[in-house]
Amino acid sequence: MAKAVSEKSLVVLEYLKGIGDQNVTAADIAEALGMEKKSVDGIVTSGLIRNKGLAERIPAEIELEDGSHKQVKFIKATAAGMAYDHEAAKAEDAASAE
Repeated sequence: MAKAVSEKSLVVLEYLKGIGDQNVTAADIAEALGMEKKSVDGIVTSGLIRNKGLAERIPAEIELEDGSHKQVKFIKATAAGMAYDHEAAKAEDAASAE
């Protein structure tokens, strides 16, 4: 099991789990959770992707209202992220610290 994530990482992960397979960007998550986009980017990279594999960024291209296209990265919870149990991870961390 993954090590327990921080409380801020948990908020973002729970949001991703709650929206399921919807396509969202860091800006979308930031708006929904009342956070700064820069903070969401850091949380996703450091708290959920690197060394934990609980989320992933998926490169995509979207069409804007004016017909132009823009490269974006959608953020989704991985299967490990969807299965993540924070209480179990905290208990495992506590047990391994003893």
